[in-house]
Amino acid sequence: MQTSTRTAIAGFVAVTVVATLAQGAAAPPAEITIPGERLITESLTSTADGTVIVGSMLGQTIFRAAPGKAMAEAWIKPGTNGLTSVFGVLADERSNTLWACAGTPPGPPQPGAAPKPSTLHAFDLKSGAPKGKWELPGQGAFCNDIAIDAAGNAYVTDTNGMAVDVLKKGGMKLEPWAGNGAFGPPGGVLDGIAVLGDKVVVNALLTGKLFVAPIGKDGKAGTVAEVKLDRKLDGPDGMRAWGKGLLVAEGQGKGKVSKVEFTSPDLTAAKVTTLKEGFPDGPVAVTQVAGDNAYVLEGQLSLIMGPPGAAPAAPKPFKATLVHVGKAP
Repeated sequence: MQTSTRTAIAGFVAVTVVATLAQGAAAPPAEITIPGERLITESLTSTADGTVIVGSMLGQTIFRAAPGKAMAEAWIKPGTNGLTSVFGVLADERSNTLWACAGTPPGPPQPGAAPKPSTLHAFDLKSGAPKGKWELPGQGAFCNDIAIDAAGNAYVTDTNGMAVDVLKKGGMKLEPWAGNGAFGPPGGVLDGIAVLGDKVVVNALLTGKLFVAPIGKDGKAGTVAEVKLDRKLDGPDGMRAWGKGLLVAEGQGKGKVSKVEFTSPDLTAAKVTTLKEGFPDGPVAVTQVAGDNAYVLEGQLSLIMGPPGAAPAAPKPFKATLVHVGKAP
């Protein structure tokens, strides 16, 4: 084969591969199905290549969907390094770590079931092998979700304690970081968390409020402030940093995913815009993929948290739905 011919073929193959990769990155599946019944999916996260990872409360399993795949597969099995009901999950590619909150699910206790300690787990992001686990401080603590700062410190929301705990990079234990009533009284359900620059932002599901806490140069929390919103958040749950703003899953009402754009440098004021409404099975989490898109996960929490005396809800397929969210602020 002549050199010019080989060069032409090689060039054609290279262009074809690049075009195929670009097309795959631009067109993730419209839905990702998580196989199983009564899983109660609670959180999801993603990596730069388009992999989507989902945690489940009753399934006690972490699922993974490969880039471009419309069906997730069971990945990290129940009991792995003591893994129980899975709540927040977060992929941190800088440290090759999948973080996960686990513990006892909310709602009526199962007959004969002892409460499980609320624990922050770390797994290898590529293999799923355990890397460590840490119990939350305080009686009745509830690890809900996770965010990582630029230094590699992990922050978690303690829903029951209305507090944020921190696991310092290389640290041996989780330590209280912010709370003591700063996020509202007990019962407000502290839930989603994100890090924006040198600030930690959290939401409270039942009060619909957003709070910001500066990270001091010494690593300690500065004075917590409530963010002044142009509209109240409607049951905010999972939340992710999105450029200089946030993507938030709002689980009450008709169910929606919204963006939060901050209008003050200290993040104490913000505008909330609904991006898509109409998620009947309760949006619980959101994660950005493929640039201007995001997946919204519905949890079907009504299967375990319906009103007293109500007939059990019929389970549906668990899924994450693709939503166009536009360019990040």
